[in-house]
Parts: sequence; C-alpha cells; structure tokens
Amino acid sequence: MTPYFAPQAKATGTSFVICPGGGYGHLAPHEGFHYALWLNEQGITGFVLKYRLGSGGYRHPVMMQDVQRAIRYVRVNAEKWGLDPNRIGVMGSSAGGHLASTALTHFDAGDAAAADPVDRVSSRPDLGILCYPVITMGPDTHEGSKRNLLGDNPDPGLVALLSNEKQVRKDTPPTFIVHTFEDATVKVENAMEFAAALKRQGVPFALHIYTKGAHGMGLGSAQWDPESRHMWTRECALWLKEQNFGSGPNN
Repeated sequence: MTPYFAPQAKATGTSFVICPGGGYGHLAPHEGFHYALWLNEQGITGFVLKYRLGSGGYRHPVMMQDVQRAIRYVRVNAEKWGLDPNRIGVMGSSAGGHLASTALTHFDAGDAAAADPVDRVSSRPDLGILCYPVITMGPDTHEGSKRNLLGDNPDPGLVALLSNEKQVRKDTPPTFIVHTFEDATVKVENAMEFAAALKRQGVPFALHIYTKGAHGMGLGSAQWDPESRHMWTRECALWLKEQNFGSGPNN
C-alpha cells in the first residue's frame, strides 16, 4: 500500500483503501493516487493498494486476501496514524470496483487466536465507493476481468460466489455507486444489480447513473485536472460528509 495522509489541518481521522481498476490485468494509476489526493481534499487519508493480478499468474482468492489484509492492516495501525479504526472505507473502479465489492460482501470478524495481530481484527469496511464497477461474474460481466480473476473455465460455484450482487447481506456497509449509460466496457447493469441487492437487504446506498462518461473516466479524466472533474465527485463528497467521513466539497 502507498499511503496519502490527509493534511493535518483538515484530517477527519477517516481513511479509504483504494483498489485501482485494470481488468485484474494491470492497475490504472489515475484510479489510485488521483482518488487518494481527492480524498485528501476532504480530510480523508487514502491507501492505494497494489494487489496481485491475473496477469501475474494469480487467481482468486489471492486478490480478496490482499484487500482484506489491507483493511486489517489499516485497522491495526489506525491509532498510531491518528485514524479511527471504525471509519475505514474501501473504494474501487472497474475491476477494482469488483474487488472493493468483494471486500464489502466477503468480510469476516478476524481470528482472535491468530499469531499475527493483523489477522485478529475484522476485515469489514465501514463504507464503500464503487465507480463503474464490475459486480457480477454472470452474463453481464466484463469477460477480461472474469478470466483474469477466475481463469478460463471456472467452477460454476465460484462464479456464483464472486457474483457479488448475490452476496449482499444485512451488514454490508453503506455504499455509493456511480456508473454511466454510455459505458461500453462494463455494463451499467452491474451497478443497478448491486444497488437492488442492497435495497433488498435494507442497506443504505446512493446510486448515481449519468448519461455521459466513458469507462475509466476516474475523477473526470486520466489527467489530474480539478477543472474537468465529473459531477459524481461533488455528489460523492456530499455523501461522504453525510456519512461523517469527509469535510464536504470544496465549493
């Protein structure tokens, strides 16, 4: 993980583990450190996760283990870093959104008997942000992400297990979801199905579907340009303030 600590004058004590997208084959930089810098503006610390990838020969559950370990690691070290161990979120885009949604639905309370203190604490995030996420491994999936995560001929049980719209439960954390109608890479149905699953379980969520916005748009573009940010960033900043995580948008 690469930490981006919030400026002390603005710090709220909250943090996010950030999972960049890239189809489980690479990691898109602008969906990592750009998000961390944007969170910093709202007083939130960001930890950009370099999780293992299908292109490196890894398959599930390695990626899930990486994000769970990251959340536990932040929780164990929170007090040392001036962070709240009970206000740790997870954020991801595209395939990173799938990994983030896996963290939101496949967490555990930790193993109290573990020798490693990191393994003793919960991997449950307290909040989620999913940006144009891959959610399902079913018909509406992104095939490249599925192949890199599960291999060429995955067991149907594993496909169901990692179709995270099927894994939402009542203690899944509140989640902000953004997608666009014109996304030609990951179908908008992914976001809609996850939101519907949250609704069925009574989990609070915010769903924003915009007409315009290409897949991989990040904060608005692949460049760091505060002037070209997509409107979802302001809506999300407002939502983070409502959740007692952020200080709110800058304007």
